[in-house]
Amino acid sequence: MTHSFQLSALAYACLATLSFSNVWAQSAAPGVPGEIVITGNPLGRDSSTVPVSTLGRADLLERGQSTLGETLNGLPGVSSTYFGPNASRPVIRGLDGDRIRVLNNSASSLDASALSYDHAVPLDVLSTDRIEVLRGPAALLYGGSAVGGVVNVIDNRIPRAPVSGVLGKAQLQAGTGNDERSVAGLVEVGNERFALHLDGFDRRTGDVRVPLSLACEKPDSPAHARRICNSASQSRGGAVGASTFWDHGFLGASVNTYQSDYGTVAEDQVTIGMKTTRYALEGQVRQLPGWFESVKARLSHTDYQHTEFDEGVAGTVFANQGQDLRIEARHRPLLGWQGVVGVQTESSRFSAVGDEAFAPFSRTRSQALFVHEELPTLWGQVTAGARWESVRVESLGNPDLPRFDDAIGAQKFTPFSVAAGAVFKLSPTWSLTGNAALTQRAPKDYELFANGPHLATNAWEIGHKDLGLEKSKSFDAGVQWKSGHDSLNVTAFASQFANYIGLMNTPDVEDSLPVQVYQGVKAQFNGLEASGRQRLWQGASTLDLDWRADTVRATQSSTGEPLPRIAPMRVGATLVHAQGPWSAKLGADWHAAQKRVPDGSVATGSYTLVNASVSYRQKLDNTVLNWFARLDNLTDQLAYSASSILTSTAFGKSPLPGRSFKLGVQATF
Repeated sequence: MTHSFQLSALAYACLATLSFSNVWAQSAAPGVPGEIVITGNPLGRDSSTVPVSTLGRADLLERGQSTLGETLNGLPGVSSTYFGPNASRPVIRGLDGDRIRVLNNSASSLDASALSYDHAVPLDVLSTDRIEVLRGPAALLYGGSAVGGVVNVIDNRIPRAPVSGVLGKAQLQAGTGNDERSVAGLVEVGNERFALHLDGFDRRTGDVRVPLSLACEKPDSPAHARRICNSASQSRGGAVGASTFWDHGFLGASVNTYQSDYGTVAEDQVTIGMKTTRYALEGQVRQLPGWFESVKARLSHTDYQHTEFDEGVAGTVFANQGQDLRIEARHRPLLGWQGVVGVQTESSRFSAVGDEAFAPFSRTRSQALFVHEELPTLWGQVTAGARWESVRVESLGNPDLPRFDDAIGAQKFTPFSVAAGAVFKLSPTWSLTGNAALTQRAPKDYELFANGPHLATNAWEIGHKDLGLEKSKSFDAGVQWKSGHDSLNVTAFASQFANYIGLMNTPDVEDSLPVQVYQGVKAQFNGLEASGRQRLWQGASTLDLDWRADTVRATQSSTGEPLPRIAPMRVGATLVHAQGPWSAKLGADWHAAQKRVPDGSVATGSYTLVNASVSYRQKLDNTVLNWFARLDNLTDQLAYSASSILTSTAFGKSPLPGRSFKLGVQATF
């Protein structure tokens, strides 16, 4: 396959600036700490006015799953689309798909996971250092398509700070519920001027065990078993990256690949082969003269391909190639305001070849200008931001499928979004936060031009080429309290959509499939998120109670009908005991029944999932071993996800996993 990788004049100028920036270099101060990365705060501070959840290495080790959606599921306001154990995306405050922006190191992922529920996100927590989840209005900094929130998957494949000597990490783990066998490793070598990064992982799983017997038509498999048929997978990947450092900046590059072969649980004999290769270039210049203190740039090229195999025979092939460039310049304080201005360009070319292609070939290009400003005050902080975009979405038809001929053409959109927020410090322990935004999102290519069978949704999907901008007003208000080890966070939110683009049912039938059409409707989302920690015991050991709760209500305003795939109210608590190198947890999460579903959807019953884990930290000279064991769904509870499309299209074949025991060790040196 031939790759076209063209850089704009803006990209050339930026990279030239980074390459020759050492003309401003001074002697670097030893021991300067690395930059703190906060997705919702491009100024790199360790605080934010907006709701942000962060999972570090220890959290990912404890709760990491094979998919991004399931790893984040259970965070306040976050659920999962769950298309079986191998494909899921996060759902934030009831919003999913392209309203959730999945980033890799703050740059666009440029895959096709939002196109269909059975398309996996090409990211694995085994190679991840940190995941940040940004909820609410401030997500517009990363695009109008981030109206629901941002998930930023951060790794160190491009080293951003000097590495002293040789560092590394290795991880082994095995699980009973899906017969998992996983291995991952990472090595970094460097000095004050150069750093090299190498990593790789391999994850293999079998069919997932569930609490009831299910039918299976896959060859060489039992006709009935207590497993989800065709849910096995094999994923592998790796990366190489390197950076060079000067006194006030760095420039680095990386190439990484991810490949996954997995079964699609909606069809017993269909498997998917997915592969993506990503090239990235990143750099930063600090302590510049003039108006700007620093400039940061990220440039990437992604080549993504997804092939569906029916009994081993290649069928429909989905492909996406694209480039992403993001430049941020931090200006010096102006009348007390501190902030960044930036530009972002994206270009992608999508194709779907095969009888089951439900979207045409297309090309999407966008350019954006954005600004984020902060004003520290005696009583707290004020933030404000704006983003202007120019988006061109073009249908190129399909030479093999004449049904797309009528859709050939281009649509242009100019979304504009603004947001503002504030934090009020009532006392050293109490604070109030508030955020508001007016957001506009350009329709995606499939929302405009789709016309074909989509077996993942069991429907014939039809786009609407005259769709306008999706417009919304979003608000959230919260209270925060922290005193010593104890904390409390409560946030209420509301979003009103004047033109919510959804896939709506019709009475029509095409090729024995119900016809669904993308339409703009009025919609309302309201909800509440809460979490906290209470120290119950302090002595030679400690005992803490972590608790969490959330709920969201989503309604089509014009008809009063509920919107589909909304997670029900959830309440959970975990006891955390720690003594020396030992830590143990026991928790339970109750999910209410979800009976507010539109016509044609299936209601789900309530259930409670109980989980337990224990970990031990062992020091051996220069190596630290983190042993961990986890028991998920301890009571082997039968449960179905209300936010999964499978619950409506394949109810009875897609329960959540049953009891599973996982054991592993991570070594760092």
